[in-house]
Amino acid sequence: MEGGSSSETGEKVDKQKGLKLGSVLPNVEPFMPRKNFYDPRELRSWAKKTGFVSTFSGETDRGSVSGRNVENEREKLDLEKVIEKKESLSPKIEIDPILGRTRNRGVEIEQDLRVGNGKNRNERDGEIRDENQRNRAGLEPKNEERRDGLNGAGNGKANVAVAGNGNGNGNGVQPAAQVTELKKEDGEGDGEMGFLGNPDGEDPSYGGWHRSPKMKCGLRENPGFVPLIYYGLQHFLSLAGSLIFIPLIIVPIMGGSDKDTATVISTMLLVSGITTILNSFFGTRLPLVQGSSFVYLAPALAIMNSREYRNLTEHRFRHIMREIQGAIIVGSICQSILGFSGLMSYLLRLINPVVVAPTVAAVGLAFFSYGFPQAGSCVEISLPQIVLVLIFTLYLRGISIFGHKVFRIYAVPLSAIIIWAYAFFLTAGGAYNFKGCDPDIPSSNILIDACRKHAYTMKHCRTDVSDAMRTAAWVRIPYPLQWGIPIFHMRTSIIMVFVSLVASVDSVGTYHSASVVINLKPPTPGIVSRAIGLEGFCSLLAGLWGSGTGSTTLTENLHTISVTKVANRRAVVFGALFMIFFSFIGKVGAILASIPLALAAAILCFTWALIVALGLSTLQYTQTPSFRNIMIVGASLFLGLSIPAYVQQYQPESSLILPSYLIPYSAASDGPVHTGSADFDFAFNALLSLNMVVTLVVAFVLDNTVPGSRQERGVYLWSRTDDIMTDPSSLSDYTPPSKVARFFRWAKCLGCSLHRWEP
Repeated sequence: MEGGSSSETGEKVDKQKGLKLGSVLPNVEPFMPRKNFYDPRELRSWAKKTGFVSTFSGETDRGSVSGRNVENEREKLDLEKVIEKKESLSPKIEIDPILGRTRNRGVEIEQDLRVGNGKNRNERDGEIRDENQRNRAGLEPKNEERRDGLNGAGNGKANVAVAGNGNGNGNGVQPAAQVTELKKEDGEGDGEMGFLGNPDGEDPSYGGWHRSPKMKCGLRENPGFVPLIYYGLQHFLSLAGSLIFIPLIIVPIMGGSDKDTATVISTMLLVSGITTILNSFFGTRLPLVQGSSFVYLAPALAIMNSREYRNLTEHRFRHIMREIQGAIIVGSICQSILGFSGLMSYLLRLINPVVVAPTVAAVGLAFFSYGFPQAGSCVEISLPQIVLVLIFTLYLRGISIFGHKVFRIYAVPLSAIIIWAYAFFLTAGGAYNFKGCDPDIPSSNILIDACRKHAYTMKHCRTDVSDAMRTAAWVRIPYPLQWGIPIFHMRTSIIMVFVSLVASVDSVGTYHSASVVINLKPPTPGIVSRAIGLEGFCSLLAGLWGSGTGSTTLTENLHTISVTKVANRRAVVFGALFMIFFSFIGKVGAILASIPLALAAAILCFTWALIVALGLSTLQYTQTPSFRNIMIVGASLFLGLSIPAYVQQYQPESSLILPSYLIPYSAASDGPVHTGSADFDFAFNALLSLNMVVTLVVAFVLDNTVPGSRQERGVYLWSRTDDIMTDPSSLSDYTPPSKVARFFRWAKCLGCSLHRWEP
């Protein structure tokens, strides 16, 4: 077939040689999708206006094989005839049934003809260069986001993609048909193919890869010094509920004073700033904030409510803090080994959205017994707080002030300031003044029965009960081992080892979701392993400084990035530097320590609900209507709540000294497991009483034993080493700085040489 090779065509080709792109293409504006992802029909319409003809395969639908059919072609090609005629010239290409990558199996004859248009190789090379220039100019999706692949039923039969030339005469074929073979994988009858036009072969119809709206400030942009400061503070202020309210819960339970609460808050700010900077340079390098995690809150409550600490009065806070420090240090070391050794790369094959979603959701659901029961101690403060934050985030979310959606970004700090001022006026107006009762007297020293009744209300509602402002120093630098030498016990160490695994699973889901939101290629398993290892090191720092919890990636940061449209690495570093600066000012921690407990509990009700929502949103990467997935998520969540409830029904021997909301965390000492070993009994009962641990185990076992296709399970598609070999710049956003990479090139754990890091 040599149709279309006329003299007129040759003259046109000669005239167009050497012309620049701007002189050939019509003056058409860049393609801007009307939706959050590229619609192939919109893209084809735009391409027709520009006169651009792509050499890639076209639009695909699930369960069928289709080629790019140009709209103006007058007749359809007979596929079987084309195969018979071109079989001798077509290269045999095997396509990866998952990612759609092509692998040559030996080309019989190199196909260097564009049938029907008479163009030679040099002209095609020029067109490819022009196409690359248009890609760089932002006129089309990036090449790294377009992968050759076919979407087929995967029944083992050969599938063929044919692209029409559309030159108006109906005789042209562009290029010859390619015969592909689908390879069955993992013994499944159906092979999953990559989807054209979508990175990593994910199907947009099942929530795979959705193009997020344009970011206001990209990952590498430098908007200027002042915007960076503003964006950085914006990130950390929107995460106030996760960064500063954990000490308001744990320090009073441990028997600490208001001064101790202020010190722990300053320590958390310092550790959060340091670990965020480390992640920005050595971890995934995504604009994610590291901080005190709620994953470590439940085990900390279980440790501090153990039987041996219930009746301890002298130096109770320091004893419990040192015990928690030792457990966090052991768990962080195991997490670092898991990441830096490369074992996490193999574990990633078993961690999918069906496992991550219920596990993260269980982290938030674990505190339902603490949330409103604690907030209900002062309903005149907590109820307005909950209502106000819901109004800001739901009803006023679309209102913009000077181009900023203030109510969505600053819902927590704005509502907290308003209700805090309201509580101050209630306190100053005498709403909590009781005759003959002094709020400054500890409840244990109150002798009048009437005052004992009101002591709980005064402690939770008044804004002037904290003496941290009077006792805290203006300048105080938190330092390692400030509470003393950590205490290491096997029972608490076993608990934190399992909890660090839960934190790793939580971070894996956050990494993948963040790369989707920012429109980056997913990190490789080696990069994820490096980040998990670094998170273990960050938790080690948190254990040495004594912040009360470990450090991990904050899942709530995804909500902040989606709302603010700011995904800038420099902004996060600037915000971290401000956190470090504020940690040195003791009065800042003292001001935050004076927040009424009912107000803090009300804010945490919203924060924990947000964690539940973000966890369940991970199911968008799976086939959500699948009965398999519905059953696994439902069973794991139900058993994750019901089994701990069974363990927690064993009441402690001295339940009178514990508040009702802390009784569920006393099961470690009074649970149903009795093996004769006190340490093993404590650890096993504690693990069975932790919702997220039980949920993770159930979901992990079911998802990896119940049959299901990769598409149905929503398997995380991580980038591979061959992506770096073919396009080294595609994953450059995850690479450490050049000077650091050059200095630490010998260290495999840092992943500076990514192709060497992959196991």
